Amino acid sequence: EVKIEVVIPEKERSKEEMSPNGKASPLIYKVNGTARHYHLEEHPIASNPYHNPKDVVEASVCHVKDLENGQMREVDLGCGKALLIKEGGEFHAVGHKCPHYGAPLVKGVLSKGRVRCPWHGACFNISTGDIEDFPGLDSLPRFQVKIEKEKVYIRASKQALQTQRRTKMMAKCISLSNYNLSSTNVLIIGAGAAGLVCAETLRQEGFSDRIVMCTMDRHLPYDRPKLSKSMDSHPEQIALRPKEFFCTYDIEVLTEMQVAAVDVKSKIAVFKDGFKMEYNKLLIATGNTPKTLSCKGKEMENVFNIRTPEDANRVVKLATSKNVVIVGASFLGMEVAAYLAERAHSVSLVELEHVPFKKFFGERVGRAVMKMFENNRVKFYMQTEVSELREQEGKLKEVVLKSGKVLRADVCVVGVGAVPATGFLKQSGINIDSKGFIVVNKMMQTNIPGVFAAGDAVTFPLALRNNKKVNVPHWQMAHMHGRITALNMLAHGTEISTVPYLWTAMFGKSIRYAGHGEGFDDVVIQGDLDELKFVAFYTK
Repeated sequence: EVKIEVVIPEKERSKEEMSPNGKASPLIYKVNGTARHYHLEEHPIASNPYHNPKDVVEASVCHVKDLENGQMREVDLGCGKALLIKEGGEFHAVGHKCPHYGAPLVKGVLSKGRVRCPWHGACFNISTGDIEDFPGLDSLPRFQVKIEKEKVYIRASKQALQTQRRTKMMAKCISLSNYNLSSTNVLIIGAGAAGLVCAETLRQEGFSDRIVMCTMDRHLPYDRPKLSKSMDSHPEQIALRPKEFFCTYDIEVLTEMQVAAVDVKSKIAVFKDGFKMEYNKLLIATGNTPKTLSCKGKEMENVFNIRTPEDANRVVKLATSKNVVIVGASFLGMEVAAYLAERAHSVSLVELEHVPFKKFFGERVGRAVMKMFENNRVKFYMQTEVSELREQEGKLKEVVLKSGKVLRADVCVVGVGAVPATGFLKQSGINIDSKGFIVVNKMMQTNIPGVFAAGDAVTFPLALRNNKKVNVPHWQMAHMHGRITALNMLAHGTEISTVPYLWTAMFGKSIRYAGHGEGFDDVVIQGDLDELKFVAFYTK
């Protein structure tokens, strides 16, 4: 049992001032020579981690011989469940649900001191509960385990059992009143997963200087994959963090603010409205911009790219019991088609290829997915494209295809791909490839010192493909990019080595994809494609 007492000398105590948010001034301590600032109330020092005895439950959950090494078991403590794990002869207990979407971790995979979520691949350290691979922002609660008379006991906080999530400890800003409004230590352009995870990781690592995120969006960071999978979600329902979170940890978010240019020599970002902000470190995480159609009538009302919650909500409203045409059998296009199939009068999908997902999943898997859609009343028009959108009284009425076919349409959703949102960097000196992607190294650094880039807009060296430069525009990878960026802003020298992982869900079926099979020349399938119960291996 370790007891630590903090004694503040009288002359120092008298100097204490209140910061703008009413919190006491933080103490400063040094780790490896780096000053880190923490507020005392965030890190209460106590020998007992459970402050209120009424909030604690202790229960005998099994006999020590009930679990073999490498086994996991979900156990009930009366007021909630925990995941009991035995590895290397030791018992560990953590939360039993993945904090991302609530998957049962007992159905996941235990390996080398980590448990991996069965749904979306998030990974947690069984000793600490910390999240070590993504998606998701929170870690697992960790519970005390003790062995008495060959019985295993778990001692846990009722609150942790019920919430099944834990936010890693975070520092706060020293005092925002000390700052010039037009300068920040860290500026993050973009408020998606990469930007948010970068800001949170900086705070988790004890960084207590100013962090400003800016976004063209009108909302705080939200769960963008939900826009095509759960189209009637409201912004508050899919927010990654509540508003109070950003206030508590002094992460400033400027909404509806677009950066027009970056001067890397002067370290200044120039906004579209003329506002300028100096920075010390910069993260560019602007993501993609959806491609639009190039045909006549593309600017018409009721033609949508789904970019915001408002777009998705409006499409659902307009499509209910009406005729929908979706252009492009991309992930977005197919997910939207699946979501609207039961709600719309008709759903038609137009695609240049002869099967959906051909480049990504191969022809056989693509055909099996297509058949599932056709069984759910989705009609495909393949190997053609749109030549014209026709109106009637100012509203979309028909979609004319190059094949000559004319489709009735009250709503048109365009999902024909995206381009990196990097146009504003053309004169900046930041290295951008021929497709518009920002080129970074394994530490997410650009060619300009102090300038980092992450997420959908970058190409980075992928360890499992011999450091081939790749673009992986997926949710899990954006999280990891954000974390690696933050660690290297703090000079930790951390390289990215994660395995890409993505998922999609359509008509109650889930496709999960691990690795990077770009350029495969054969697909080995085990299982039953017709039943949609299979594993496909992409080989070269």
